[in-house]
Amino acid sequence: MVPFKHKQSLFINGQFRASSSEESSEIVNPATGDVITEVAEASVEDVDQAVQGAVKAYNDVWQPMAPKERRRCLWKFAQKIRENVLDLASLESKNVGKPIRESIQEVNYAAECFEFYSSCESFTVGETQAIRSDALYFTLRQPYGVCGLILPWNYPLLIAAWKIAPALAAGNTVVVKPASMTPLSILYLAKLAVDAGIPPGVLNVVTGSGKIVGDALVRHPLVPKISFSGTTEVGKEVIRVGTDKLTRVTANLGGKSASIIFSDVNLDDVASSVVANITSNSGQNCYARSRLLIEKTIYNRLVEKIKELLEGVKIGDPLNEATEMGPLISNFHRERVLKYIELGKSEGANLVTGGVIPEPFAHSRGAYLTPALFSDVTSKMYIFKEEILGAVLCAMPFTSEDEALQLANASIYGLNVSIWTSNGSRALRMAKALATGMVSINSDHDWVLELPVGGMKESGVGRELGVKALEEFTELKSISFPIK
Repeated sequence: MVPFKHKQSLFINGQFRASSSEESSEIVNPATGDVITEVAEASVEDVDQAVQGAVKAYNDVWQPMAPKERRRCLWKFAQKIRENVLDLASLESKNVGKPIRESIQEVNYAAECFEFYSSCESFTVGETQAIRSDALYFTLRQPYGVCGLILPWNYPLLIAAWKIAPALAAGNTVVVKPASMTPLSILYLAKLAVDAGIPPGVLNVVTGSGKIVGDALVRHPLVPKISFSGTTEVGKEVIRVGTDKLTRVTANLGGKSASIIFSDVNLDDVASSVVANITSNSGQNCYARSRLLIEKTIYNRLVEKIKELLEGVKIGDPLNEATEMGPLISNFHRERVLKYIELGKSEGANLVTGGVIPEPFAHSRGAYLTPALFSDVTSKMYIFKEEILGAVLCAMPFTSEDEALQLANASIYGLNVSIWTSNGSRALRMAKALATGMVSINSDHDWVLELPVGGMKESGVGRELGVKALEEFTELKSISFPIK
């Protein structure tokens, strides 16, 4: 199934090749602890070769290509993804640990993303300004050239599509750096790029550590644009390093999102949505609504309903279609989540349910953990403030709309919030007052392709998806033309 040879996982100028460092790292299945394969660790020289190849492809092939031909390439790329849904989804589930039904959905979303941008390349337009009668003034949006795309470990294929599709549609070439733990679906994607007729050098993949590969990509003088997804801590460093050469950086970073739940809703519907949201990808999702702000009159009833649903979640083999929640990404990460659970208890929060290794996997090397729910949480507790990246819910009551807003905004993050109420005026009033980049009303849905995605405060800089993503991958140029 893996479309590359052992230790030859760099994809540069249309070919899989070995790393000049001759070093490699093991890729582990988080459900079993078994090694899936070994992947090459790129060197700084490898990154330079990938960038140089991308520059040549930009100048010689991709930028001169007629827009309709680029659109045709992207559309064909999308169809190749659809033709290989099961292979891609299986790789994603084995590598990341997410249930196969989630992986299949994400692969289809990735194909849809390429289809969307294959149809909206023409939106990269400028404006004509009527300033003087004897001159023409207008603006153009033009591609940067080579874009460095740095991916997270939790949604490798999906986020790759979010970045690659608009970057290519805007006329750029790309060098992609997958997360060191989860590169497999991206390498398969590179194979499909060849099958789809994407010219050599337009899409390159360099695997390895962030400290070497990511740093070299951000610092490279021929990479004027970086699009990064990952933790806020690393994102800040990417921005700091990029600032030295005035690199344009889009950064989709962490979150500690909230659900604000009023008493005028159907509690069963809300409970089901809350549980589905927090258990998706085992809670390893910056968009997860891990803070539950619940109106006091329904607080106890809703907490009990959520408890019952969490205890019924089917945890198991990601490749089993009945599985609703798989393992965390690694045993190391599970220990991190368990430390937060112990911290929550020591701070005085009440662990209502979960937060333990499930009995069937007590002696397994898989990184399984039951979803946890805390009550009696306060806004000063670490579990309320810090991004855990696990299925850990923190519930606390509120008594007024103003208090709910204050609690929701009491975070260094500002990614997204869900508002649950049947009062439309209240929902829109709160949506405007929330310091977040995205708001969902009566839904935990995170995004749609047509709308921009991104956060405020320490949740990031810039936007992905929608037509706005094309603007993120282009620069604006002003032109004046006297008419004689």
